[in-house]
Amino acid sequence: MKDWLTAREIAAEQLPDMPATESAVIRLAKREGWEERSSQARTRAGRGGATEYHVSLLPTLAQVAYQQKHIVIQLPVKPARPAPDTSLTDRAQKERDARLAIVAAFEKFSRSMQLGYATRVQVFTDKFNAGSLNIDGWVLEIIPSLSKRSLARWQSQKRDGRVNALAHDPAKARKGTGVLETANGGAVSAFILALIAHQPHLSGHHVRTLCRSEFGDTLKVVSKGVETAIPMPPVRTFQHTLKGLKESHKVELLKLTNPDRYRSHMAPAGVGMLRHITEPNQLWQIDASPVDALCTDGRHAIYACIDIATRRTVWLLSRTPRASAVALLIRKAILEWGVPDVVKTDNGSDFVARDTQRLFASLGIEPETSDAYSPEQKGHVERVIKTFQHDMATLLPGFVGHSVADRKAIESRKSFAQRLGESDASVFGVSLTGPQLQKHVDDWANLVYQHKPHAGLKNATPFAAALASTRPVRKVDERALDLLLMPVAGKDGRRQVTKLGISIDNKYYLAPTVMHGTAVFVRMDPNDAGRAYVFAQDGAEFLGDAICPELSGLHPETIVRAAKEMRGELIDERTRQLKADMKKIAKGAPLIERALEVARRDAPNVVALPKREAAHSTPQISAAIEALGERINPSKPLDPAAAAAHRRLIEEMTRQDEAELFARTDAKLQRRQDEIEALRTAHLPKDTNVVALPETPKERYRRAFFLRQRIEAEEPVIAADAHWLGGYELSPEFKAQQGMHDDFGDAYLS
Repeated sequence: MKDWLTAREIAAEQLPDMPATESAVIRLAKREGWEERSSQARTRAGRGGATEYHVSLLPTLAQVAYQQKHIVIQLPVKPARPAPDTSLTDRAQKERDARLAIVAAFEKFSRSMQLGYATRVQVFTDKFNAGSLNIDGWVLEIIPSLSKRSLARWQSQKRDGRVNALAHDPAKARKGTGVLETANGGAVSAFILALIAHQPHLSGHHVRTLCRSEFGDTLKVVSKGVETAIPMPPVRTFQHTLKGLKESHKVELLKLTNPDRYRSHMAPAGVGMLRHITEPNQLWQIDASPVDALCTDGRHAIYACIDIATRRTVWLLSRTPRASAVALLIRKAILEWGVPDVVKTDNGSDFVARDTQRLFASLGIEPETSDAYSPEQKGHVERVIKTFQHDMATLLPGFVGHSVADRKAIESRKSFAQRLGESDASVFGVSLTGPQLQKHVDDWANLVYQHKPHAGLKNATPFAAALASTRPVRKVDERALDLLLMPVAGKDGRRQVTKLGISIDNKYYLAPTVMHGTAVFVRMDPNDAGRAYVFAQDGAEFLGDAICPELSGLHPETIVRAAKEMRGELIDERTRQLKADMKKIAKGAPLIERALEVARRDAPNVVALPKREAAHSTPQISAAIEALGERINPSKPLDPAAAAAHRRLIEEMTRQDEAELFARTDAKLQRRQDEIEALRTAHLPKDTNVVALPETPKERYRRAFFLRQRIEAEEPVIAADAHWLGGYELSPEFKAQQGMHDDFGDAYLS
């Protein structure tokens, strides 16, 4: 809508209260002095130089008629709203956009009207409701009528920046307020949701019947704060509720009812999680899948290995999934690309088999296993297998289809053909053998796939990506690789060398270069049943060959004689120096003298203090003493009185011995105390009257502390000091001093 018009354009509009000719409009403008209003009159740019007048100069009725004729209510070219909000439904976003369009149209209408706000709102809403405005159909469909109050509220929300408050979805507003959604405090809705999760094919009639079994014939609902009982709703209500629950909980229901579809359609994909893999052989992924085509010898499994950084692939066909196929795939890839750092697999038995893990360990490859039922963790190899199935397998004779529906149709055709006596080969057109199919797969990988631009490589080809890398390739000798791929003896290859040899499948293999009792790891030669290769138990050292006389075609006596000679030479070589050392030992001093000499050097220089003794007696000891007395003089047995006197005599002698012992010990302690006192007073002048102060409790504690340190350090101490320390540590003075030491720390000893 134009806001500036010439006299000719105003006359052409035929507006009320305005002249119908250009000259009349010019005369009106002169009378009203429009040209003198510089802000509302201007000279038109371009040829002619006519004067343009702003529509606000027109009479009110003419302005309204002009606005009504030209204003258009539609979505603005640049709406004043944020980016699409995924939290809003489609209906709510349309409602918001329609209200924004009406608010924008009113603001444009108001800019050219010299009227009050209330008058502008009244005129605009009247014209809107009367259908006099040029309104887009989708706006009128959402908002068929307009009130002054609604328009004012929408303006306020837009002005405050609350644009999403303009959104409104009537269906969402009513969501969760139905009878079955709120009945019994939500228990009915939860029960229905559990029913359809347990059995998705239940109908509304089935669900209503099961709800009657669970909740009875009435339900409790709350209306305006009052709980009331209502009869069980009809089947139609249950059908509507089922539809709403399946729509609002479709993700959860799909996760519970069809985990595979949820994982492929709704689970997070984790795009770009391996962007840090930038060098060849940094990470490989391997997996297997049945080929969507038949061979003359049946259906094969295809093993795929993909290098993540370059997207190169190596393929191997196997009649059945097994660990040996994984080993051959790794061999083929290593010979072409080199040794990888990490190989990622799933939890299939052929990938986590002991032989496969042993091969990875022998080659220094770090195995990495994805979580169970998580194919997305190795999505690159899953995707390349799908590419193979849809790009190459479709072209193969004997193609059996990709999906279950395809296979059902083919199986039906097969069953019908078999009834007619036709073979599988004639029904499916099978003509390739396994080796022929392997050649076709290798040619497809080398000629087609690796030269096709790849989106994950920024449209570079796998061949070009591998060629651009400067990372050194770690190569392995083919013969060493073949040896590491040889089958092991038994389940784990671990054996023990005995005097008869190494037992393998009830046969004995002689290994003359390996000593008796050695634990070894054995690999079998697939081309010679009578030969095995013996390694150290960790596989890091080759110990020698092992020959089975029965399977090698050689005479057992010859083999045994040769083995004995080799073993004898080996033992002689190993014992030659040992015998010389034994002679040197025999010429020296006897071993007992050497041992006692060392014991003397190690004996501690400490004298044990005598222990206090106390007589210990029991009825049995007393009886033994009495028997001993009878044994000394058996002809004159002691009577009870004499025996009692004898016991008293022994006890008295024991007490006297103890008293003497204590007296001797006290004398030693007194002498030691005198020595210590002499040492304390040695520095004092003898010709003075200076008297040494007696030893304080703190000094005694310090002396006890350093004595204890010397004893704990196993340094020699005088027996009297040790005896004094044992008694002093039991005294109250020591405990008090020790408490002060704990409080003040080592500074207390200074």
